[in-house]
Amino acid sequence: MRITLFFLFFCILFSSASNSYSQEFTIKSKTASIKEVCREIEKNSDYIFVFSDNSEKLVEKKVNIEANSKNVTELLDALFSNTSLTYKILDKQIVVYESKENTRLNTVSDNILQQQNIVRGKVTDEQGEPLPGVTITIVGTTKGVITDIDGSYTIEAKPADKLVFAFLGMESQIVDVLNQTIINIQMSEKKMELDEVTIVAFGKQKKESVVGAITTVKPSDLQIPSSNLTTALAGRISGIISYQRSGEPGQDNADFFIRGVTTFGYKKDPLILIDNIEATSTDLARLQTDDIASFSIMKDATSTALYGARGANGVILINTKEGREGEIKVTVRAENSFSAPTQNIEFADPITYMRLGNEAVLTRDPLGTLPYSREKIDKTALYNRNRIVYPATDWQNELFKNFSSNQRINLNASGGGNIAQYYLSAAFNQDNGILNVDKRNNFNNNINLKTYSLRSNININLTKTTEALIRFSGVFDDYVGPIDGGTDIYNQVVHTNPVLFPPYYLPDVQNESTSHILFGNYGEGNYINPYANLVRGYKEYNRSNLNAQFELKQNLSFITEGLSVRALFNTSRYSFFDVSRGYNPFYYQIASYDRIADKYTLASINEESGTEYLGYSEGQKDISTSTYIETAVNYNTTLTEKHDISGMLVFIMRNSLRGNAGDLQLSLPFRNLGISGRGTYSYDGKYNLELNFGYNGSERFYKTNRFGFFPSIGMAWNVSREDFFTDSDLSEIITNFKLKATYGLIGNDAIGSDYDRFFYLSNVNMNDAQRGRRFGRRYDYSRSGVSISRYSNQDITWEKSIKSDIGFEMSLFNDLAIEFDYFNEYRSNILMDRSYIPTTMGLSSSIKANIGEAQSYGIDGSINYMKTINNHFWITSRANFTFAASQFKVFEEPNYNEKHLLHVGQSLSRQWGYIAERLFIDEADVENSPKQNFGEYGPGDIKFHDVNGDGEITKLDMVPIGFPTDPEIMYGFGFSLGYKNVDFSCFFQGSARSTFWIDAASTSPFNNQTQLLKAYAESYWSEDNRNVYALWPRLSPNINNNNVQRSTWYMRDGAFLRLKSIEFGYTLPEKITKILSLSNLRLYASGINLYTFSKFKLWDPEMGGRGLDYPIQKTANVGLQITF
Repeated sequence: MRITLFFLFFCILFSSASNSYSQEFTIKSKTASIKEVCREIEKNSDYIFVFSDNSEKLVEKKVNIEANSKNVTELLDALFSNTSLTYKILDKQIVVYESKENTRLNTVSDNILQQQNIVRGKVTDEQGEPLPGVTITIVGTTKGVITDIDGSYTIEAKPADKLVFAFLGMESQIVDVLNQTIINIQMSEKKMELDEVTIVAFGKQKKESVVGAITTVKPSDLQIPSSNLTTALAGRISGIISYQRSGEPGQDNADFFIRGVTTFGYKKDPLILIDNIEATSTDLARLQTDDIASFSIMKDATSTALYGARGANGVILINTKEGREGEIKVTVRAENSFSAPTQNIEFADPITYMRLGNEAVLTRDPLGTLPYSREKIDKTALYNRNRIVYPATDWQNELFKNFSSNQRINLNASGGGNIAQYYLSAAFNQDNGILNVDKRNNFNNNINLKTYSLRSNININLTKTTEALIRFSGVFDDYVGPIDGGTDIYNQVVHTNPVLFPPYYLPDVQNESTSHILFGNYGEGNYINPYANLVRGYKEYNRSNLNAQFELKQNLSFITEGLSVRALFNTSRYSFFDVSRGYNPFYYQIASYDRIADKYTLASINEESGTEYLGYSEGQKDISTSTYIETAVNYNTTLTEKHDISGMLVFIMRNSLRGNAGDLQLSLPFRNLGISGRGTYSYDGKYNLELNFGYNGSERFYKTNRFGFFPSIGMAWNVSREDFFTDSDLSEIITNFKLKATYGLIGNDAIGSDYDRFFYLSNVNMNDAQRGRRFGRRYDYSRSGVSISRYSNQDITWEKSIKSDIGFEMSLFNDLAIEFDYFNEYRSNILMDRSYIPTTMGLSSSIKANIGEAQSYGIDGSINYMKTINNHFWITSRANFTFAASQFKVFEEPNYNEKHLLHVGQSLSRQWGYIAERLFIDEADVENSPKQNFGEYGPGDIKFHDVNGDGEITKLDMVPIGFPTDPEIMYGFGFSLGYKNVDFSCFFQGSARSTFWIDAASTSPFNNQTQLLKAYAESYWSEDNRNVYALWPRLSPNINNNNVQRSTWYMRDGAFLRLKSIEFGYTLPEKITKILSLSNLRLYASGINLYTFSKFKLWDPEMGGRGLDYPIQKTANVGLQITF
């Protein structure tokens, strides 16, 4: 009844735009209290009121006020007239306090100050930033002050007093004064704040009313010493499965999936949105963490439904920082790091290589010719021998450095007045490779990736009710590296003989004036010389991505309270081009050697084909432009005091065009449009209902299937808000408990491949020379024929996903937060080639249809703990866990009699292979075992299991082996703690239930000069070591086809636990920063990927089967952050 009377006499008409500080109001009130007026202003604007303890009684006073067309300053002046209250506006907070106390404390005379115990200090947040507006009161009194814009305060207090530090959204602290005259406080965020805001699709909601599965991560948790943001995701966010396969700068993006891989179609990765604009994983990799305001992962149907055709694989939604009102604040972050491989591959020494190389020949053919003479082995073993004539090359040492040095600099500034606010940033990152450079060349062939980032976000209050946001961003990559790329260079090292020739020769007498490098080779020069391939030239590319965005927000509360509209226009331009410049190496070999004089003469191998100048070769060129339009209507209202209703409609239109398409199909514009909506209802904060839909159109489908409707529903019950709960003792332990469930249908039009469009049309080549016929003018005259590479199918439609989710959120003692979700997804209409259509139909290509189905399921959850022990010490800890499994449900394939060959029921990324029992013991074992149809084999070779019992080993004996190649389990845990000005944090990340295979063909020693892994040399089958479980089977100078079949013999467990990151920081005391005229200065040292626990020892297990590629890097970093 009270609220009804309140609305009869109290009506405030707000005409403002979001984030505006020039809001104007019309207010009429006869019976409302000052506090009720403030709360109503707070509810309908972006302001937050903070009341000091000494004002609590005064704000209950009833007021009779009528003010027309007053801005907030004039309104508050009128509201607090005839009272002793006053206020301060600090950014979005309005602090209300009793003026006489503050005035008395601030105007006290110097004589009194000397006689009283005056306490001074500064209040900062966890990052050391000053906190203005913190209320400091003395327990049991009405005395209190607030911190100023620099977070500083001064208060009169006795040694026996206790000071209470309070700030909205922060944990309050109580400190004994004792004999202290300076008390500095670092406040921590209140993790369990129910009024916390969560970013949702096209808007935001209070966390307590959110029903969807959304994980929000603090940008500071993603701050690691790396230029690639994607490498920070693994283990830090529940619901994310992520892994990194390469550490090469520019090629080191991590793969990541939300709740695992949920389809065997072409598009598996999530939708990435930066300021509502679709982005690539490379765009995410280049995003600066200092620019991020919010980072949200949307995992279920309710949270992704509004994205319709784009949200089936989950959504990563990122908002960048906006301007703020206040004086300019400038922050500079500078870092220098040193990177090295987490683990190098170890090869056998050259003597062992030659000795076992000879053994490999003899064990297969006792009469075979030995590749290495006893003289060569013995003289190579003598360290005083000429290494040019008797090479023993450590190719890794010749090609790779021990470490590289990298730099990162970020500068940002924010501020503004009540009309316009701004956020500006610029960043420079430089990542270097660990490849050596030959000083005889006048160019750099080592990897050098420079990234430049610019961002400008400006908010302008055009009118009382209209706000404009202008955003501009640009990212530019300048890359230089070897022509073959870092990964290929690493692969070449594995396939290069260490004793055949050196990387290069020093000039002999005949070549003293030769200007080019005398690269080593042998015979006709057909062997790989990785050093020559590394330094023979360089490749450079330039990539740029520009975005310009204009957004307009209009408050329509003058029509009806709670109504607003928004329009957004974005244009983007992407460009990429690369060129290579290089020469053809001159190769030489030893022609003769004078042992007495220890001199050699060289013979040129390719004098005709070598070049001394840099050639030029153009590579890929790509230019694309896109435009995006988004309009939205929002409405929210409260009916009586318990019924909250909101609704939203969004219309989107997207258009993109490739400038260098290459064919007709790709040259046509790519277009999408759709409309989405959301409706929410909340009763008394206890029961929440949310309905969403997306209605989207796609150019890929025939007109009867072109549009799809994708609805979802979600419900939540805040049990902790119920009277029976709040009245129980349990409420003191469980401070928040919410149950939630969602269900919905999501669509995906990214099927087939990136190049598949217009499935209702056939791809016909009218001029196919391969299908030509000779007829016509003369006997040898040929006319081109017609071919079809894809047949039309008007029934091809959306891939569809039915998602369900059940979960809960719980808070214990306001210190511990727990979130848990169980999810299930059924994916249907997955595009496949029809395998049942016989070749006798005469079709030149397969028919595609929506026939595949898959299911995924699992759990994810997180635990967060935060505790401030006293004003000097604080600690936080966090952990998260994700389990995501998947399986084929419908997969068109032959109806095998051997059911183990069927995909149905198996994981989407599980591999098929043979079961290896052991190595053959002897010839009798070979004769008495099933026949293996992979070529020659004998004692010491791999023995496979005859699964179907037909007496021979064929493809019909292949079974699903191991875990999937994509991890099913991802987890992480860590802690942070601080004492006074010192802070420390560390984080561990782990992966489990994944399998990979050693590439037996690529690591088969001696084949095509392939090196011998040290692990193989230490454990292989031989006549002297008949270990049937040795790591490597019987040696062979060439690939033994029997021993390179995919089987359990080379299967390895991909599980690992890694010390992912560690950081130690020190913030300079305020007395020093004031001398330096700085607001804050923090020094820190950090590292990533420092240590890994794993059963697998050959290379970094996170690389999986790609262990011969450019290795993942571990990094040690030092940094400096300054705020002016």
